[in-house]
Amino acid sequence: MSTTRVSQWARVLAAALLLVACGGEEAAGPGTDDATTVVADGGVPHVVVTMNVLADIVDVAFGELVEVDSVMPRGVDPHSFELSATAAERLTQADLIVVNGLNLEENVLPIVEAAAADGVPVFAVAPQVDPIAYGDIGLDDDTTMLDPHVWTDVSRMAAVPGLVAEALIAAAGLEEDAAAILSERAAGAQADLLALDAEVEQLLADIPSQRRKLVTNHHVFGYFAERYDFTVIGAVIPGGTTLASPSAADLADLVAAIEDAGVPTLFADASSPTQLVDALAAEADLEVEVVSLWTESLSPIGEGAETYEEMMRDKASRIAAGLGG
Repeated sequence: MSTTRVSQWARVLAAALLLVACGGEEAAGPGTDDATTVVADGGVPHVVVTMNVLADIVDVAFGELVEVDSVMPRGVDPHSFELSATAAERLTQADLIVVNGLNLEENVLPIVEAAAADGVPVFAVAPQVDPIAYGDIGLDDDTTMLDPHVWTDVSRMAAVPGLVAEALIAAAGLEEDAAAILSERAAGAQADLLALDAEVEQLLADIPSQRRKLVTNHHVFGYFAERYDFTVIGAVIPGGTTLASPSAADLADLVAAIEDAGVPTLFADASSPTQLVDALAAEADLEVEVVSLWTESLSPIGEGAETYEEMMRDKASRIAAGLGG
């Protein structure tokens, strides 16, 4: 990104922040007289986020001040998602790119790396929120590989607005007054996320300890299990990606583990096909229910997980219903 473009972005963002601080009803944007001609000419800063879950968190925190854009549409699997040419261009034209990282967006990261090489600032969330390895939750496979599914722990996500604010401040080179306003917005968003974390914990509170056992279509719940006191029994697809394939031995071992643990419900991500989980449930001697959850993407409009807040509340409610009793 050119020095001229960075300077213009800094001026636009600073004008937007100061307008909000002065009680303006709108953030600075095209046609806003109070924000100087720079805003009209350049528009508000453009933050492009690779994953829609993170995009919602960023938008809730800073949406009045920046344009937040997710390249992944609702209802997609981030592991297998591939960029269109138009989406790739949005990344290269961004003022800041926010990625989950730790190889979650497997097919998107090469485009992000190319944009970074051209000077677009990139901030990766997962490496900054105390990531854990798959081995840390007792899984035999991928013991040293870091788990990218950090958003399943709301307490970790509470740090994200502040981290993104720091990235915005650094990328734009904001002055102290404007930076303070951005940090204040981040603090408010953090407080809301901590309240959501407490609500999720309460929704799960009545599940008996002997039933706090999770089986999913792939290893997506490591952080959720660590934060909310569950045990991950296993996953149909080995490893942390939906792109792997289970062997017959893998499935046989998982069936045995389900039977030994007395797991009543299996959870399948709504953005991925459930055939494997359904087939696994059919193999188990116990009567096992399969429940669909939005775990890696926000849902399409009208399906109950349209925002991060709704997604986590819906997930906790469905898990409580599936494992309670």
